[in-house]
Amino acid sequence: MKAPVDDRLDALRGSAKRLDYSARSLAALENNPRCTLRALLDASGSDKAAIAAHAGHPSPFGQSAFALARGNVFETMVKDNGCAELLRLLRETLQLTLPEVGYEDLNDIGGDGRAEVRHDRTKQVLLQAARGNGGGTLFDHPMLCLPVGGHKAFLEPDLVAFRIGGRFHVVEIKSFPIIDGQADPTQVRAATTQACAYIIALRNLLARVGIDKQAVSDTIVLVAPKDFTNRPTAAFVDARKQVAALSRQLARIERIGDLVDLLPEGLTFDLGLDKDKRARRPAEELAEALDQVPATYRPDCLNHCEMAFYCRSRARADSSLDVLGPAVREQFGGIDTTTMVLGLAQGRLTPTQDQVEMAAALRHAARLRAELNVLGGAE
Repeated sequence: MKAPVDDRLDALRGSAKRLDYSARSLAALENNPRCTLRALLDASGSDKAAIAAHAGHPSPFGQSAFALARGNVFETMVKDNGCAELLRLLRETLQLTLPEVGYEDLNDIGGDGRAEVRHDRTKQVLLQAARGNGGGTLFDHPMLCLPVGGHKAFLEPDLVAFRIGGRFHVVEIKSFPIIDGQADPTQVRAATTQACAYIIALRNLLARVGIDKQAVSDTIVLVAPKDFTNRPTAAFVDARKQVAALSRQLARIERIGDLVDLLPEGLTFDLGLDKDKRARRPAEELAEALDQVPATYRPDCLNHCEMAFYCRSRARADSSLDVLGPAVREQFGGIDTTTMVLGLAQGRLTPTQDQVEMAAALRHAARLRAELNVLGGAE
């Protein structure tokens, strides 16, 4: 029997097919933990891309076909011949002792690629390895399952999980380069956060049979091209903080009923799809529904959320400081809008007790700017 909160989430989604969580969508929860709109759309399984497009703010979200193809080619090279290149990296670059290696491909089981079948086999071989009863060291494309908000989320790592020294590690294979030992911090963070979903799912699998979570390391192995070549290199990345942050967000999803209870009665994001999957609901009506849910926009939402352009437009219309990013927002504690900032700076607004110090700093900055403008004009 469904819980009342599930019925309410179904009503939010409406007639559209439910979209399940993926590692990418779970990682996005950690990137913007304060956004209620994102949490509700994901928990209800709503199609964020379709909703944003119908509301008038389509997003070119997702990887390009070229990037996907390049990533697949690089991953295939790393895993070719039983992960020979990966083994070289583990032994030479990371100085790991792997005297004997067993490799198991979990892409499909006897020609059966269904998620449930692959998950059952993944569970079998990983538990055997954890108990020391199996010969597997490397596991290619294991199919993990993580309960999220009462629903099963099947997570298929485009990686290999390996076991050494009694602990499993997650390997993320990415096609962005590591140049002179450095990679783009934004891309590294995205890869690490996505890997955190796999770490949590693997820990959940083992915990069900009483195996401590420490059996899964929260240090991931990042494999990427070295410099401007296609030759791979590897590095350890500490993911402890992000694992903890994503765990908190998953706990928040379990309490999604608290957010649902705050919604207006009858609220829905249903597009009213016809038999040809075309939205019939007026775009203005959909926008009004979306506007009834708090959204927290940040500039980096453009990298990971389909609703980003819609939320940016909304934040700009509200003169929200969110459009300037969290660093600026934090500097103006207790002040929410650019209108309020300018009003305090120009002395047109009377500051509250909590805003007195900030108001004085803003008026001082305004005076300096005015003086510089005068000097510039004199020249």
